[in-house]
Amino acid sequence: TINGDNLYLMGDGYSKEGQFPFIDEYNIKTGKTKRLYKSKYTDKLESLNFAIDMKKGDILVRIESKTDYPNYYIRNIKKNKLTAITDFDNPFKSLESVDKRVINYKRNDGLDLEGTLYLPLDYKEGEKYPMILWAYPREYKDKASASQSTANPNEFVYPYWGSPIYWVTKGYVVLDDAAFPIVGEGNQEPNDTFITQLVANAKAAIDAVDNLGYIDPNKVAVGGHSYGAFMTANLLSHSNLFAAGIARSGAYNRTLTPFGFQSEERSYWEAPEIYNTMSPFMNADKMKTPLLLIHGVADNNSGTYPLQSERYFNALKGLGAPVRLVMLPKESHGYRAKESIMHMLWEQDQWLEKHVKNKK
Repeated sequence: TINGDNLYLMGDGYSKEGQFPFIDEYNIKTGKTKRLYKSKYTDKLESLNFAIDMKKGDILVRIESKTDYPNYYIRNIKKNKLTAITDFDNPFKSLESVDKRVINYKRNDGLDLEGTLYLPLDYKEGEKYPMILWAYPREYKDKASASQSTANPNEFVYPYWGSPIYWVTKGYVVLDDAAFPIVGEGNQEPNDTFITQLVANAKAAIDAVDNLGYIDPNKVAVGGHSYGAFMTANLLSHSNLFAAGIARSGAYNRTLTPFGFQSEERSYWEAPEIYNTMSPFMNADKMKTPLLLIHGVADNNSGTYPLQSERYFNALKGLGAPVRLVMLPKESHGYRAKESIMHMLWEQDQWLEKHVKNKK
């Protein structure tokens, strides 16, 4: 926002103490910066949404906590006054008492990682529970960026349709948004060591929660959507860390996306060994862990056509792997219909109960 010679900047300040949004006034002529406001909440999360009137000092903010549903307010930073705009009640009362925390841990190469940990609603001290690890890999060109902390323990516990958090009601520990950085520094591209880093991320996450004493490390499931599904299939192919996996709307044969994928800019013809090594389809003969594949029949995302799951399923089935394929009618890359979502949740629950919680 610009007002005369002054430029107003909104941002998030991350520190060891937490996340504190701020507003700075920058004078274009003098080059000086003045801090006008910094959120003081340590038990809530305040988001600065919109500068309504900087002369008056009115800002539209959103405030939430683990148990307080997000509501909107006008904060006057000059008068230090907060006026409520909305008053939404928490529609997810059954998850209100869930124990949520952000945990920090290190990968075997010293890289700092984090994840959002939820304990079962019926958690009893000393008991060991099954766990669901949910993640999505991200590529970085340097370790400093990869290890940045962005999770906030004060965010409201918001269960969207594809979330794994529902299973805290069924006696599972859930590690959501577990950090899965793939780093390639200097001349090395991140995907040059994709599998090695993927497995290292997973092992670090399981070890971290196991060291806290919450889980049976032999009863851990891994899951993900889209590139997270691709991650899941690779982890089951190249490690023995998991009891089962859930892969939704993924791509499993990278030669079907030959001109690049995610942050990979090299084509198949430039780096065939990368495409082949990273493709679960090419490593289907290594798969022995139960995998649930789910896909929308009308998926129009260019990298994840339904053919990906159908062909991967056929390969795994032909090789005798424990696999199940569920195709959701009329659904695209994300699922919308109540019938689809309820069925997806049922399929996931059945899979987890059989292959994880009650694993023989």
